Amino acid sequence: MIDSKKMRTPLKNVRHLGSAKEGTDHFWRQRTTAVGLLILTPLFVALIVALIGADYGDVRRALAHPIVAIPMILFIGAGLMHMRLGMQTIIEDYVHSEGRKVLCLMLNSFFVILMGVVAVFALLKIAFIET
Repeated sequence: MIDSKKMRTPLKNVRHLGSAKEGTDHFWRQRTTAVGLLILTPLFVALIVALIGADYGDVRRALAHPIVAIPMILFIGAGLMHMRLGMQTIIEDYVHSEGRKVLCLMLNSFFVILMGVVAVFALLKIAFIET
């Protein structure tokens, strides 16, 4: 049997470039959001198709219904989380400067939070506005 510690170079041991133990968690979060989107995207598309040609009042009434609003919020959340995880992978793979990588990862997270808050606020405002 091969001992994996013997196969490490001394430089790798000094730099601690082994596993960060976060890959599995990232993998499962990416796959979980993908499965959620597989379920929620057809519902979102069906809603859009059903509302083609509808006036603002009909759209507002549809979005005010909990059976529509809750899956929409889940769709927004799953889509944004999936996007964040995908962008995180791209940033970690292609941005080599440590300072730029940290900055890009922070901006990625802030962007997702901002877009989530704006999208949910817009949905709730449309759903609960008094006409």
